[in-house]
Amino acid sequence: MPSTAESTRKTAAKRTPAQESAEETHIHRSKQGLSVHTLDVRAPLHVPYLTPGDVVNNARTATGWLPPLPPARELVYYGGLGALAVAGALEWPVALAVGGATVLIQRSRRQEPAERAQPAAESGPEQAAQQAAQGTKKKD
Repeated sequence: MPSTAESTRKTAAKRTPAQESAEETHIHRSKQGLSVHTLDVRAPLHVPYLTPGDVVNNARTATGWLPPLPPARELVYYGGLGALAVAGALEWPVALAVGGATVLIQRSRRQEPAERAQPAAESGPEQAAQQAAQGTKKKD
C-alpha cells in the first residue's frame, strides 16, 4: 500500500535503555484520509530452522521407518506390470489382480517352510528321533 498511503514512523517515547525490545509506532494514512496505527514490537522470538546436517539426519531417520525394498527381481516385475497398465496393454484392474495374486502366492510359499520346520522343533528331540527312525524304516 505504499502507493496509496503515506507512512510515518515514530519511536515510542517511553523507552528505557535497559529494555531489550524496541517498540516503534507506525501511522499509515490513505489518500481518502483514513489512518491506521501499527505498533512494532521486537521481542526475542525463537524461529525454528533446519541446518543441512539436520536435513540429512532427519532423512536418514525417516528412511529407517520405511519397510525394506523388495528384491530387484520383484521391483522389475511390478514395474513391468505398471508399465503395461500405463501403456494400455493391460487394463489396470487386471494388472492389480495379477500383482496382488503374486504377492499372496509368494507370502504363502515363504510361510510353508517355516510351518514345516516348526512342528519338528516343538515336538522335542525324542519325537524327532522317532520320526527319523520311521523315515529310515520306510526306506528299507
